[in-house]
Amino acid sequence: MLKTIKHAAIIALVAGAAAVAAPSSYASTKGAQFDVTLNLQNDCSISANSLDFGSNGTLTNNIDVNSSLAVTCTKGTTYDVALDSGTAPDSTVLTRRMVGSDGTSTVDYGLFRDVARTQNWGNTQGTDTVSRVGTGDSQSIPVYGRVPPQSTPAAGTYHSTVTATVIF
Repeated sequence: MLKTIKHAAIIALVAGAAAVAAPSSYASTKGAQFDVTLNLQNDCSISANSLDFGSNGTLTNNIDVNSSLAVTCTKGTTYDVALDSGTAPDSTVLTRRMVGSDGTSTVDYGLFRDVARTQNWGNTQGTDTVSRVGTGDSQSIPVYGRVPPQSTPAAGTYHSTVTATVIF
């Protein structure tokens, strides 16, 4: 029995020493602060959806269609959206043209800032562009297109590529 008590005393002594040597769960701590920063600058991005006048036989009546642009600018950033004349020969912002696959036949069309199609959309800032203020989210801007009545050229596919530019 003395041997058992001796073993128990040794175990208690070792356990006590281990408790003293173990780090306390209430150890002291020290901290440091650091700054987290971000410098946002005025910025914008723009994307465009195609404008498709569909399939038609003759150009005896207005053909009106809509499309849209998506502009995302830093909140509070004032911006303008300009549309160029397109890629067809002799196209201007006042009289845009699509060129046929033969390279010479054209169809006139217009791009407008309003649903009534009375305000031409061009590329002179402050005159015929669309002005907005960025919200920090994507803003949809409608594009109103019209092919007016005109002499109908040869059948085929007519095309132009217009560049939309955001100025900020």
